[in-house]
Amino acid sequence: MGPSLHYSDLVLLAIAASLGTGALVEDATPVPSPMAILALGVVAVAFIGHALFINGPVDDTEDLGAELDLEEVPQVLSSTESAD
Repeated sequence: MGPSLHYSDLVLLAIAASLGTGALVEDATPVPSPMAILALGVVAVAFIGHALFINGPVDDTEDLGAELDLEEVPQVLSSTESAD
């Protein structure tokens, strides 16, 4: 089975495409560079906002209020040492 694209991959591609399009618009038209990059940068921010707030990285809204026990936190993120 080959590689597959996930939603997060598509969001990253959309961000890069919008900023790249801003650079191309700046080169191909008389639109000033800051205006082209800014306008399509707003489009990139919209993609980021959709990825974070509309289709967020959680499975269920019930996951947002659940507290984790210290044992459930991955060791690389934990600031405490575990006594084994």
